[in-house]
Amino acid sequence: MRLAVVCCDGVPASGLLTVLRNVVDLGIELGLVEPDVAADLGYSWRPDKPSFFRRGACAGYPPWLNVSHTDPMSHVPASSFASQLTAIRDQVRDANSLPSVARKALKEAIEEVAAPYEEYFAEWLDANRADWLIAINMTLSDASPVTLALHRAAATRWSAGQSGGVLFWDHDLFRSCAVLEGHQRVYPERPNEFTPIPGQGPAHRWIVVTDALAEEAARYPTSLAPTVLPNPLPRISLGQLEPRHRDFRRQQGIAPSRPILLAPARIFRPKGIEISISLFSYLKTIARTGGYPPPYLLVFGALAEDAEYGRELLCHAAARNVLADTRFLDGVPVSSFREADGRWRLDEIDLLRLAAASGGGILFTPSQPDVESVGMGPALAACAGIPCALTDYDAFDRVYGNAFFRIRVPSDEEGLMAAATHLTSVLRAYRRGTGACASAREANRRIVLERFAADGWARLLTELTGMIIDPIGSD
Repeated sequence: MRLAVVCCDGVPASGLLTVLRNVVDLGIELGLVEPDVAADLGYSWRPDKPSFFRRGACAGYPPWLNVSHTDPMSHVPASSFASQLTAIRDQVRDANSLPSVARKALKEAIEEVAAPYEEYFAEWLDANRADWLIAINMTLSDASPVTLALHRAAATRWSAGQSGGVLFWDHDLFRSCAVLEGHQRVYPERPNEFTPIPGQGPAHRWIVVTDALAEEAARYPTSLAPTVLPNPLPRISLGQLEPRHRDFRRQQGIAPSRPILLAPARIFRPKGIEISISLFSYLKTIARTGGYPPPYLLVFGALAEDAEYGRELLCHAAARNVLADTRFLDGVPVSSFREADGRWRLDEIDLLRLAAASGGGILFTPSQPDVESVGMGPALAACAGIPCALTDYDAFDRVYGNAFFRIRVPSDEEGLMAAATHLTSVLRAYRRGTGACASAREANRRIVLERFAADGWARLLTELTGMIIDPIGSD
């Protein structure tokens, strides 16, 4: 079957896309998915990502991902359109308190944007002969007019008895994604009349990534109940490093004898990168006083995603005297590739292989407990057989359980020093591969293989393929 993807993210290298890569890899391996996926990543409607707004950036996409940079509102100046979209988003959040005149004006503003996007999506789906459209995090109200347009274009394509449809894939929903701007939520706590949700059109399927999201969705005004499917994990070969790994290490000025720590998160305040940097500074102090090789910290995110926060992180790393050993990777690509100047950009899998080979680990330190719905940092650590240090966040116990071994990271200075001391001893024990840490490593691996099993996705892809009786646009 032919897949198309619309992802409401607005950054060129995103954790959502790496999980999509795992799904596509599985589908290709099973002979169910054609290795040619059309994608729209939301650049033209996410003004909260100003460095990427309207046309995105070249992120070295893999050959199977054909990213659209079409801008249906190109006739409107970028600053005007950004203000228009932001005003709509904020009014949708506050819709229940708006007077009737303002609600009418909001509906008209939404329609003004929805019309050109509906035409664009209809043409885009036809041109790419999509059998199934995967809509990632399109239920949230980042751009309600675009979601409305997507629903309408999909209804036109799949309402006349043609096989296929839309698979809504939500990693976050309204109440559970408590993102704040200042002291105000970005999203309403539940859907309203201006937020199209799955089940309000023909040929809809709906999946969410946790039971908690399914419980939230059960209170939404739709008869369509989502299926819970956990994110499939990457397959990581932990054998000998290859030339690209060694080239990357040399290009980044990373000594082979020193451990590599990964912070697999975007440059986004709730991700708490500053906590990882603080913890890293204590790890370096302990290494220096104990005579151990000092580690490096590789941060996945792109500083340009939130320039103000990025500047704060650079200043924080400099103040902690760790900037020289910190690498901001400018967004980890979906697949590893080599830039025109010969420099390597490594994907999540390759970075995990480097961390494992160096005897390193993962720092995953959300600063806000109620934003993560899963938090893939612990799962990635378990896949690579390395330890993880993490702050407490609400979803952890529900997703991973108390039996999952991790180093807990408090946010106060005394707690950070204690966590760094603990993590140092665990890193050394993991490298030796004996005793309790060897048992913990194997136990963590079993937990994530059970809780992130890929068999549900295999069944779903098989089912979706079976529903394509006469694929649209087939010869």
